[in-house]
Amino acid sequence: MKGGVDDLDLVIQTLEESGFPRDKFYIHCDGALFGMMLPFLELTPRITFKKPIGSISISGHKFLGCPIPCGVVISRLEHTNALSRDVEYIASRDVTITGSRCGHTPIFIWYALQKKGLLGLKKEVHKCIVNAHYLLDQLRAEDIGSMLNEFSNTVVFERPLDEDFTYRWNLACEGNIAHVVVMQHLTVEMLDSFVAELIQKRSIWYKDGLRKPPCIANDIGVENCACTLHNSFSCEGMHDQLIYV
Repeated sequence: MKGGVDDLDLVIQTLEESGFPRDKFYIHCDGALFGMMLPFLELTPRITFKKPIGSISISGHKFLGCPIPCGVVISRLEHTNALSRDVEYIASRDVTITGSRCGHTPIFIWYALQKKGLLGLKKEVHKCIVNAHYLLDQLRAEDIGSMLNEFSNTVVFERPLDEDFTYRWNLACEGNIAHVVVMQHLTVEMLDSFVAELIQKRSIWYKDGLRKPPCIANDIGVENCACTLHNSFSCEGMHDQLIYV
């Protein structure tokens, strides 16, 4: 929901410092969305089987844009062998969990990778990250509580009060927060339109002063909340403080 990227090295370090030997923990790296983005960003956590991870997965229907849900799981051979079995009538060894798999989805993933290429993927990642930061800046400029995790394209902000607005923009919500996952199809013009409509709606929701923007400090941190108690965006001098800390 918040687009967080775990620090794999810190997780491993914590486990080892807590006395867990490598045969007593299993780490699966869920890279459904970010697994296809992190390799093209600088200073990101490196995901590699040179580290004590057991498996990693990515989705083909998310960043790659395959037309049906699909994905890839890469695991260590020792774990794959524990699931695999010989199937006599096909004269082969089955390594799938369900006993079968779709033959079209690997082609979709292969086609997406071939069509985009490494340079194309890098450009798309850059566009998503730049536009996510743009959306964050636009929201904060209007004193709307919002957050963007490091290496992420998921902008989290105050949940809109109007369910029609939420439905119109297809927002995913949880508690007092909503998010926008800034993908390749989103343009600056679309983001501007979204923010402009949100501002217009907020002027209606909060015009009588009886209702206030929700406090989302517990969800995204005090420094990202813009409620009347924690509004750090409009505090004098706070901008400079945030820059130099």
